[in-house]
Amino acid sequence: MTDTIDLRELVDDDDVVLLDEAGEPIGRVRKSAVHGPDTALHLAFSCHVLNPAGEVLVTRRSLTKQAWAGVWTNSFCGHPRPSEPLTAAVRRRAEFELGMELDSLELALPTFRYRAVDADGTVENEICPVYIATVSGDPDPNPREVMDHMWVRPDELRAAIDAAPWAFSPWLALQAAQLELYRG
Repeated sequence: MTDTIDLRELVDDDDVVLLDEAGEPIGRVRKSAVHGPDTALHLAFSCHVLNPAGEVLVTRRSLTKQAWAGVWTNSFCGHPRPSEPLTAAVRRRAEFELGMELDSLELALPTFRYRAVDADGTVENEICPVYIATVSGDPDPNPREVMDHMWVRPDELRAAIDAAPWAFSPWLALQAAQLELYRG
């Protein structure tokens, strides 16, 4: 019998791309070192996943996450590796974080940018293109990344964000206000 390795159990500490104020790459740093009280501007992405019923997948971040642990957020987020195309990074992260293969992928907010500070002082400072994807199956979340998940109607998620924005990641609240998906 051969032992197999679940690649999702490996430490996720790739380099992330540092950016200047114009959004141009200026360097790289380990993911584990980029987020802190003085986080440099860097490249990331967010993805909102829809099932065939038109429901959106929301996830609750693992309690071991460095920032916004235990908070409900969009389907998944991540950082492209240096020289990695964004769409390849999104597909890679969908598999790593949710155990899902994306059926389709569409860029919805190409210039989304935000800065937010967590309760513990950890700063997110990202240029973060936002994608909408479709899937035909259900997730098999990586417990290091996701502690809970659910499929919800986009209008119900928007109503929940409006009623209790503190219960969601700041980037989800900002993205939901801009995405056509949540204006239904």
